[in-house]
Amino acid sequence: MQKHTDFAEFIEITPTARIDPARHGWRAKCLQRLIRLDLPVPRTAALPCDTVRAIAAGQLPDVNRLAALFDGVLVSIRPSPANPAWGGPGTVLNVGMNADKHAEFTREQGAAFADAIYLGFVQSYAIHVARLDPDMFTAEPSAAALAAALAAYEAEMDEEFPQSRAQQLTEVMRSMARAWEGTTARLLREAKGAPADAALGLVVQEMAQAMGPALSGRGKIQMIEGVTGAPQITGRFRGLNPANRKAEETLYLVKDRRGHSLEEAAPEVFAELQKHCLTCRARLREEMQVEFALENGALKVIDAVTVPRSSRAAVRVAVTLANDGIISRDDAILRVEPRALSELLHYQVDPRVPRDRIVTGIAASPGGASGRIVFSAADAQASAARDERCILVRRETAPEDIRGMHAAVAIVTERGGMTSHAAVIARGLGLPCIVGASDISISLRDKTLTAKGGRVFREGDVITVDGTSGEVLAGQAEMLEPALDKWFTTLLHWADNVRDIGVRANADTPDDARTARMFEAEGIGLCRTEHMFFDEDRLTVMREMIFADTAKDRKVALDRLLPMQRADFTALFDIMAGLPVCIRLFDPPLHEFLPHDREGMRELAEALDRPLSEVMRRVEALSEFNPMLGMRGVRIGVTVPEIYEMQARAIFEATVEASKRGAAVVPEVMIPLVSAKREVELVKTRIDAVAAAVRNATGAEFDYRLGVMVETPRAALRAGEIAQHAAFLSFGTNDLTQMTYGLSRDDAGRFMSDYVQKGVYPEDPFHVLDEDGVGELLLIGSARGRQIRQDVTLSVCGEHGGNPASIAFCRRSGFDYVSCSPFRVPVARLAAAQFALTDQRDSEKMY
Repeated sequence: MQKHTDFAEFIEITPTARIDPARHGWRAKCLQRLIRLDLPVPRTAALPCDTVRAIAAGQLPDVNRLAALFDGVLVSIRPSPANPAWGGPGTVLNVGMNADKHAEFTREQGAAFADAIYLGFVQSYAIHVARLDPDMFTAEPSAAALAAALAAYEAEMDEEFPQSRAQQLTEVMRSMARAWEGTTARLLREAKGAPADAALGLVVQEMAQAMGPALSGRGKIQMIEGVTGAPQITGRFRGLNPANRKAEETLYLVKDRRGHSLEEAAPEVFAELQKHCLTCRARLREEMQVEFALENGALKVIDAVTVPRSSRAAVRVAVTLANDGIISRDDAILRVEPRALSELLHYQVDPRVPRDRIVTGIAASPGGASGRIVFSAADAQASAARDERCILVRRETAPEDIRGMHAAVAIVTERGGMTSHAAVIARGLGLPCIVGASDISISLRDKTLTAKGGRVFREGDVITVDGTSGEVLAGQAEMLEPALDKWFTTLLHWADNVRDIGVRANADTPDDARTARMFEAEGIGLCRTEHMFFDEDRLTVMREMIFADTAKDRKVALDRLLPMQRADFTALFDIMAGLPVCIRLFDPPLHEFLPHDREGMRELAEALDRPLSEVMRRVEALSEFNPMLGMRGVRIGVTVPEIYEMQARAIFEATVEASKRGAAVVPEVMIPLVSAKREVELVKTRIDAVAAAVRNATGAEFDYRLGVMVETPRAALRAGEIAQHAAFLSFGTNDLTQMTYGLSRDDAGRFMSDYVQKGVYPEDPFHVLDEDGVGELLLIGSARGRQIRQDVTLSVCGEHGGNPASIAFCRRSGFDYVSCSPFRVPVARLAAAQFALTDQRDSEKMY
C-alpha cells in the first residue's frame, strides 16, 4: 500500500499564495508574478520540493485531491527548480487524456484533432514515463497510428494504457521526481553550478487547448532578437490557417510577404501580446519570452521565461534596461557573466548556422576564425605573406613557433591544457585556440589531420576554429563581428566606477600595448621581454650572443640588441602614456632560442660561419634535462650579467626618451624566478649602476621601481627578507602552481580532466587558482612582505589574473592589482566590480 505525505502537498498559485522560489522553484514564482500582473494564466498548482522528494522516495501526495482541483481538464506538468539554468526533466503535456476524452474531443473538434492529442500523449508517456523504446512510438498522427501505439504499449507493459487520471498524474510525477534524482541529471546540473542537494519543485497547470471555431493555436513571442539584443518582435505561432480551417501551419508573428501572420489574422491578439511582453519587461525587470495559447480566439499565457540570449545580447539588454530606468546600473553590472565578455571581443561563429564538427577540444582562447590548414610556423608565415588566412595545427607549440602563431588566424593543438604554451600565447594575441584535441592524429610527414572515425583533412583544406565552444568545424562558417559597441563600453565604465582592485594587462609588444589601451587596462603588469627576441632579425643576433666565446664577444652582440630593445620599450612607454609599465627581465633558458632539428642547425651554422659539428655540440651542451628548473630567470642575470645590464640600459634610455615627450616615466623592472635575497642584491647592484651611468650620460634624472616575480615556493616563504630590496612583489601564479604541485602545465592536460572528475582536485589549478595550496603561499608571501615593507605593491600577473574566482581571492587578500592578457582585461574589470558590489550588499544586509 502506497503511503501519502502528511505535509502541504501542493498549493494553488494565486496572487496571495505563499510561493517561495527556494521551496517551490523559479517557475512557480514566475507564474505567480504573471498572475499578479493580471495576465490570463490558466489555473496552476505548485508542488514544493519536499513533496517531490517524497514522491521520489515512494511517498505520494493525495493525487485525487490534486486531480479534483482541475475538475476533469487535461493538465501539463513542468519542472520548477530553484534556478532555470539547472534544467530538469521534460514537460509532459495533456496528462489526463484517455478514451473518454478522445471521444469527447472527437465529437467537439473532429477525429483528426482527437487522434493527434491522444497519440502525442501516449508517445510521451511511453517514452518518458514507461521508458519504452522511442522507435516504437514515432508515427505521425492518424487513427491507425493511435491504435498501433496503444497496442504496442499494452504488448510491452502487459497492461492497457492507463485510463485513470489519478494514475497518470502519479506516474508522471514519480517519473519526473526520479529522473531529477538520477546520477546523470545530478552531474549535468552540478556542471551548471547547482549544489549537490539541489531540489526540484513541480508545476501542474490546466492545459489551454488550442481548438475552437475561432483562431486557435500555440506560440511564443519576445520583443528582442536573441543573438544581437536589438528590438525586434520574434517568435512563432502554430495554428490553423485563417484561409483554410482544416490545415494547420506555422504563422509568422508580424506581417511578412512569405506567408500569413498572427498580426494580420488577429491584430487585437497581437497587440495584447505585445502589451503583456512590455508589462513583463517593466514589472519583472527583464526581457521575457512569453509562451501563449489561443483557445477559440481567447488568449492564455502559459509561461514566461527569460529570453534566451547570446553574450552580446545580454550586455545590450542589461544596459538598455538600466538606461530605461527599469533596473539600476549596479544591477546591470551584476546581470552579465564576466566570462561572457570574452566572446564580444572577437569574431564568433554564428550560433544560428549548421555545424560540421570535426573534433572537440579544450576551448583555450575564445573567438572564431576560418582558414587553410598549415602544419608549421614557416608555412603559416608563408601563407600570411600571400595574404592567405591560415590555421596553425600542431601537436603542441614551442617558443620558436611564435612567429607562426602571429601569422595564423587560429591555433589547434593535439596536446596541452588551459595554461599550455599555445593557450597562453593565443590568449595574449587574441587568437581563437583549441588545445588538447586528442581525438585527432597529425602526420607532419604527410601533412594530414585525421579525425576520429577516419576523416582526413590535408594541408590547404579550409576549417573553422570555434575557440569559444572548443569545436573544430569543416569548411568556412558564417561569423558575427566583435561587439565592442556603446553598450559594451558603457557597462565597463559603470564597472570601473565601483571596482576596488586594479586591472593591468600582460603585454609584450607595442601591438599588445595598443590592445591593452583599447580595453582600458590601467597599465602593463607584465612585459615578457624574451618575446621581443623571436623576430627574424633579432633571433640571429640573439644566437650570436649565445654562441659568443668571451664576455667581449657577447657584449658586441648585446650592443646590437640594445637599440632594438630600447625602441621596443620607448614604444611601450609612449603607448601607455604615463600608465605604469612593469618589464620582466629575461627569463627563459637560452636553449629555447636555438634550433632543435638538423636542418635548423645547418642554417644556423651557415649564419654564424661555424662548423655544423660545433653548432650541434653547443646546442647539446645548452640543452637541459628540466628547463623549467634550470638555467633561467635570475640565474641568467647572476651568471651572465651582461644580458640584464643591456636590458636595464635599454629600459632607462627609453625612459629618458619617452619622458621628453610627455609625463615622466617611472618604469618598473622585475626580476624573475627569485628564490633568495642575495639574488636580488646582486642584480639590484648592477641595475643601480646602469641607472647611474645612464643618468650621467644623458644628464637626465629619472626614478624607477625594482621588484621581483614571486614564482617559487621559497620566494613566497622568504618574501619578508626579499621585500627589503623590492618595491613590489608580483606573484607569477603559472610557475608557482607548477612548482607547488610538481606538475607541468603543458603536460597536465593529459590527465587533468580525470583528476577533476574523480575529485582529486576541485578544479584545474592552472585555470582556477588553488586557494588552499598556492593561495596559502600568496597569503604567506604577501603578509611577510608587508610586515617588513608596508608600502610594497602586491599583484598577481599569471593567467589566473583574468579568472573571476581568482580575482575574488586576490581582492579579499588585499592585493593592489591583477594583470592578465589584454583580451581578458574586460572580464577582469567586470568581475572585480561584481565582487565589490556583492560585498557591499552583503554588508548592508548585516546592518
